[in-house]
Amino acid sequence: MKGRKRHVVVDVLGLVLGCYVTAANTADVKAAPAVLLWVLDLYERIAKVLADKGYRGRLATLIQRAFRERQVELEISQRLEESKGFQVEPKRWIIERTWTWLENARILTRDYERLPENHEGMIYVVMIRLMLRRLTKNRRRWKSSSA
Repeated sequence: MKGRKRHVVVDVLGLVLGCYVTAANTADVKAAPAVLLWVLDLYERIAKVLADKGYRGRLATLIQRAFRERQVELEISQRLEESKGFQVEPKRWIIERTWTWLENARILTRDYERLPENHEGMIYVVMIRLMLRRLTKNRRRWKSSSA
């Protein structure tokens, strides 16, 4: 998607806990505190945050300062060994699966909204729809009960 960058915090099941949409030229490290600190404050049981290499920098010290009473650890994913070619990073598939779920939604494939806040809302709506489908075992209509 041109012009937008989505920063998403997910749980171990890949369900969205929080998201933040910025302009595409915003660095990951600058936008991460806006969503990550809010999610860590909202969900007190989070003890470890896994992030990719785009979030290196002062983010770890910022989290430690903000949550001194809690031990929240930031782990930046690294390749297992320095070799050329494609290599699967541990736990990276969780967020990649979430991106795939979001891209399956037609409303998120194009940039229909003018405001980034509206795009964030659409991400939440798509995830709510996904979770409701799972709860109803992927039925599109209610079964009519015959008496």
